[in-house]
Amino acid sequence: MADKPELELFDNPQPGRDYVITIRCPEFTSLCPKTSQPDFGEITIEYCPDKLCIELKSLKFYMQSYRNKGIFYEALTNEILDDLTAVCRPRWMKITSRFTPRGGISTDVFAEYKANTK
Repeated sequence: MADKPELELFDNPQPGRDYVITIRCPEFTSLCPKTSQPDFGEITIEYCPDKLCIELKSLKFYMQSYRNKGIFYEALTNEILDDLTAVCRPRWMKITSRFTPRGGISTDVFAEYKANTK
């Protein structure tokens, strides 16, 4: 995550309760690594926080850091999941990437994390 903005966090106001936060980034853009053409999509982040929650302004800058990055949808989705879970250590998180059609084909990618509760 060195070339990306730092994700800021804040204390979970209800750490003793399971609840889900859903964040939608409907204007997400990255670049196709094959053609360097822009890819447009929506990233949805769903998570059950443990001790920390993700601050939205820093998340916006983090998401914008992908604008000029050539990356496949599958790698992108998993990278976002890895970065976010590494900093906020949620109980559960799911990233959904939905990209607009290219050549009549649309792509959705889902990646999920579950904390090891042992």
